[in-house]
Amino acid sequence: MHIGIPKEIKNHEYRVALTPEGARDLTQAGHAVSIEAGAGAAAGFGDEAYRAAGAAIVATPAEAFVADLVVKVKEPQPAELALLHNGQLLFCYLHLAAAPELARELMTRSVTAIAYETVTRPAGGLPLLQPMSDIAGRLAPQMGALGLLTSHGGSGKLICGMPGVPPAHVLIIGAGVVGMSAVRSAAGMGARVTLIDHQADKLARAEALFGAQIETRFSSANAIADSLAHADIVIGAAQIPGRHTPRLIDRQSLQRMSPGSVLVDVAIDQGGIAETSRPTTHSNPFFVAEGIVHYCVTNMPGAVARTATEALTHATLPYVQALAAQGLAALDADAGLKQGLQVHAGKITHAGLAQDLGFGM
Repeated sequence: MHIGIPKEIKNHEYRVALTPEGARDLTQAGHAVSIEAGAGAAAGFGDEAYRAAGAAIVATPAEAFVADLVVKVKEPQPAELALLHNGQLLFCYLHLAAAPELARELMTRSVTAIAYETVTRPAGGLPLLQPMSDIAGRLAPQMGALGLLTSHGGSGKLICGMPGVPPAHVLIIGAGVVGMSAVRSAAGMGARVTLIDHQADKLARAEALFGAQIETRFSSANAIADSLAHADIVIGAAQIPGRHTPRLIDRQSLQRMSPGSVLVDVAIDQGGIAETSRPTTHSNPFFVAEGIVHYCVTNMPGAVARTATEALTHATLPYVQALAAQGLAALDADAGLKQGLQVHAGKITHAGLAQDLGFGM
């Protein structure tokens, strides 16, 4: 099969969908790999490394998008949509619950779109979302600490505090991969940490791992509202695979926070946890609403492109190999990969996504 790897063009997206090592595995299996010139440069992977792996370096995005299977990191951007074609396989993060217009475009163009974020393991879990969620969770307290700086409109608190001056209070909503990684990072930075979730087993696991470093609370509207009043940084880490993030913080609840506090809405890819959240970029990551500094960057792991690219390729490569070898038949052979199928033959094929978008299946 012909596999195309275009250069990512989303704002400050430095990741690339395939490492040279991954390209070598594919070319040695007999597949043709076309990589747009400079696609891996920002992540530390030069064109020569891909050439040495047997890939062809192409000069334009169109030459990458002509492939039977296009593998990307982020969802197609407006300039890329015209390059998609009927029957093409597209494999990348899509987050269509928050992007109905993109969903319509993929349907109109009869693209077969498989989303990293809803591919599952046989025993459960999201193997292609997990590594980027882990990175985003580790970054979230750092971004929250940055937002607290007075220069960004923050309250001027140092996240770790000082002798005689208490540390910042970090509230994390959601104890999945993002939330647990955020706990690890925030606790390591010396913050006071509260973790909220509706599942007792997840809270018990967090307490077993971190002990007295954190406090936990069962999730409810009252618990969230009460915790907001005491938080310096709130990290939105709740998600429903493939669906719009539950809105757990309305504007009125947000007003309970002290002015200059920070909301890091990691769930913004799927619509965000707060009523006031809207997507931002690495070039302009912060905005202030209701006196609260918001960080809502939709591609957080792109800031650590080398680590993120290596972690992502390790996760995605077995699925890319299966799709390249078997085409759509790979979905019948792997029920977990089939869970990633979101658009096919002009229709939404994921039940939860169809419900959120109001589209028929």
